[in-house]
Amino acid sequence: MSQPNTQQAANEAAATATQAPVQQDVLDQLMKPEVQQSLNVLVENLPKLAEMTTVLTKAYDLVQTVANDPVLMSDLKGGMEEFVKPLQDKAKGIAQAAIEANERSQDETSTVGLFAMLKMLKDPQVQKTLRFTQAFLEVMAERQRLK
Repeated sequence: MSQPNTQQAANEAAATATQAPVQQDVLDQLMKPEVQQSLNVLVENLPKLAEMTTVLTKAYDLVQTVANDPVLMSDLKGGMEEFVKPLQDKAKGIAQAAIEANERSQDETSTVGLFAMLKMLKDPQVQKTLRFTQAFLEVMAERQRLK
């Protein structure tokens, strides 16, 4: 029976011997004035740090809950799709119209003369486009003057 107690005592002595230099290093560090000053600042700010930790923990828990909630994520995805879908459809429509207009302009071989332009000026869509172009160019000129 005395053999295991001797073995246990030897193990404890070896563990204590290896911890002694580590403890001495820690004590040496604690003796430095800058370390003591840092510890004082840390102790003075512990209430603030505890409050910040509580707030950050609550925020983390909220984010984890939201990120792992499949119903909420599905609803967010659906809401974004409802918002983006009309914009996407409109952009596709404009792109298709531009492609079709480019194809038509490439197919036409006739030149646009003065009388054809005068006739086009009567078209309400041409008038609307010209008014927009004029207003756009005026805004751009104003912005360039401000720079």
